[in-house]
Amino acid sequence: MKKYICIPCGWVYDPEIGDPDGGIAPGTAFEDIPDDWVCPLCGAGKDEFEPEEG
Repeated sequence: MKKYICIPCGWVYDPEIGDPDGGIAPGTAFEDIPDDWVCPLCGAGKDEFEPEEG
C-alpha cells in the first residue's frame, strides 16, 4: 500500500500505521479512508494529498 503526503503541511499517511486518533485503523489503504477524513496535522481534505514518490 502506498503512503500519501499532505501537500499543505507534509504530513505522511502511512497505511501500516493508519490514523488511530482519527478513527482510521492500521492497515487501511488511503483509498478506503472516508471522504470526510482530514489531515490530523493541518485539517486539509483527502483531495490535498498525493502519493508519495519513492
